[in-house]
Amino acid sequence: MNIKPLGGRILVEPVKEGEVKKGGIIIPDAAREKPQEGLVVALGTGKLNENGETVAFNVKEGDRVLMPKYGGTEVKYDDKEYQIMREEDLLAIIG
Repeated sequence: MNIKPLGGRILVEPVKEGEVKKGGIIIPDAAREKPQEGLVVALGTGKLNENGETVAFNVKEGDRVLMPKYGGTEVKYDDKEYQIMREEDLLAIIG
């Protein structure tokens, strides 16, 4: 991966939901909601506290996370879409 987030930021690859819902209804791309689940791809160097010490991340690469619908910065790299966001913007770790 050639993208390395800085500071307390993380790089998340959104997990797209399937085209067909459980009831067999086909959802077109235009009507799909923005994915809220993602996979942590890369971590930054860490956030600094008031004393200048690096604070460890609560997530690690490979974690499946729950993200806010409208947060972070969308980035496209090698025909894949990613989100760069601060760790404190994440809602939860799944699993």
